[in-house]
Amino acid sequence: MAKIHPGKPAASSYTSCSTERETYTTIWMKSLVLNSNGYTAYDSSGEVVFRIDNYDSKCRSEVYLMDLRGNIVCTILRKKLLTSGLWDCYNDKDSRTPWFSVRKNFGFFKNSSSLYNVLVGTNEEKSSNDHKMEGSVHSLEFKIIDGGGQVVAVVERKRSSSGVELGEDVLCVTVEPHVDHIFIMALVAIHGLIRGKM
Repeated sequence: MAKIHPGKPAASSYTSCSTERETYTTIWMKSLVLNSNGYTAYDSSGEVVFRIDNYDSKCRSEVYLMDLRGNIVCTILRKKLLTSGLWDCYNDKDSRTPWFSVRKNFGFFKNSSSLYNVLVGTNEEKSSNDHKMEGSVHSLEFKIIDGGGQVVAVVERKRSSSGVELGEDVLCVTVEPHVDHIFIMALVAIHGLIRGKM
């Protein structure tokens, strides 16, 4: 039986930001809690590092990204349809301003691969901290691109060591050095919620 966690080398201990080299995280779009929706993220050693457990139903409007011990590391809130934002993410439970917002890209070109814009902070103007989520509308696979046009993370279907693709709900997330993992994992969660997979 193939292991669900990556076999590629990574830093020996988990930190919020990656170190000098790429890190690999495996996400299983299932909760470890029976009859619950969510996802579970594993590091390269197969240890659980993040999880989301939705006890009520799929696609909730309020979701908590937690570490292994159940400590909330960020809160994801779905905005009402009539507002300009789609999802807001807060990294402090008492904060009134979002850490970042994810909005649908309303481009005029149908073939644009930029699905969502990620606005970091409260500044509505184009910021160098802003990111884009690019990929297919029919897949959980996508890339996260920073304001400078550099790919900072890639989310794709997981392959076993022999090259066989695992199920559609098993993903491999490759994160570039010095990128905040909580930020990336929150974006993966939002993408899964948008696709109705959690």
